[in-house]
Amino acid sequence: MADITIPAELLPADGRFGCGPSKVRSEQLADLAAAARILGTSHRQAPVKRLVGDVRAGISELFRLPEGYEVVLGNGGSTAFWDVAAAGLITRRSAHLDFGEFGSKFVASASAPWLETPHVVHTPGGTRGTLELVDGVDVYAYPHNETSTGVSAPVQRFGTAPDALTVVDATSAAGGIDFDVAETDVYYFAPQKNFAGDGGLWIALMSPAAIERAYAIAATDRYIPPFLSLTAAIDNSRLDQTLNTPALSTLVLLDSQLRWMNASGGLAWAASRTAESSTHLYDWATAHALATPYVVDPAHRSPVVVTIDFDESVDAARLAAVLRANGIVDTEPYRKLGRNQLRIATFVAVEPDDVRQLTRSIDYVLEALAG
Repeated sequence: MADITIPAELLPADGRFGCGPSKVRSEQLADLAAAARILGTSHRQAPVKRLVGDVRAGISELFRLPEGYEVVLGNGGSTAFWDVAAAGLITRRSAHLDFGEFGSKFVASASAPWLETPHVVHTPGGTRGTLELVDGVDVYAYPHNETSTGVSAPVQRFGTAPDALTVVDATSAAGGIDFDVAETDVYYFAPQKNFAGDGGLWIALMSPAAIERAYAIAATDRYIPPFLSLTAAIDNSRLDQTLNTPALSTLVLLDSQLRWMNASGGLAWAASRTAESSTHLYDWATAHALATPYVVDPAHRSPVVVTIDFDESVDAARLAAVLRANGIVDTEPYRKLGRNQLRIATFVAVEPDDVRQLTRSIDYVLEALAG
């Protein structure tokens, strides 16, 4: 692989294009160094509680939180939140869009023995189905963006009954796609994608109806492990803290990214930036003789995770390895998808100019491999 050297003038200034953990801006690292005085201090004391309060306020500003909605934080990342939702949000039965790895994982959590069998609309990778109203369903759930495949879904409320909640997995979408929070009851995510932080936290934007549901379930005889208690997370968040010790560095990185995004123009600005980067990649792949967007329907294509298939004459694994040897990293496809493709994050921290340089580098490597 090392015998192919991409000319320096074609290389991105920053070669990190991973889908999570994602590129962290140098300014965030400077803010982390400046915050060293609180690292290693108690998360129950004022300095850290102020940091959590700043994070909650920054999220409220970025997402233009409607009246009555609350920012709730918990430990464990989005993987933990699937179990939190199964324990403390679904009363009887849920309905799901499953169009990739992460949508299917929520289905697995929602198949808990104390719940009725979920209603699932499953479609093959690269496609997206549609949810319909289902009798007896009290939670409608789907990913805003399927990180494994690069398929995105519009955020819209499902269910007209008062007890039907719309719960959206937004881990790779949050902060990179504009939408109306009022179309959801719970919009949850972790900070290692567009927010350029580390994992270990989940953050949920919760409507009054979702908060009421959590307390109603907690008041029943359902056993809920303390770590998975949604009401404990709500109670602690109202005190600007988390139930268990959080990763302070993650909070500092998240706070830094939020301040940058809000100062730059908020969610609309962030969405225009990811759209600029992803549109370039899709246009490049569409015009290329050896590449094509994996997601066929343009309306389903993600603006934050771009998957590109290559002709069978191209060894995409070798292409990714050559890129990695030249400092362009984490372009490999999702491990379980098993396709001859590249997967490229166009999160907010990724510079659109670096995306343009990436395609120039890929063109150079493809020519070199063909030769």
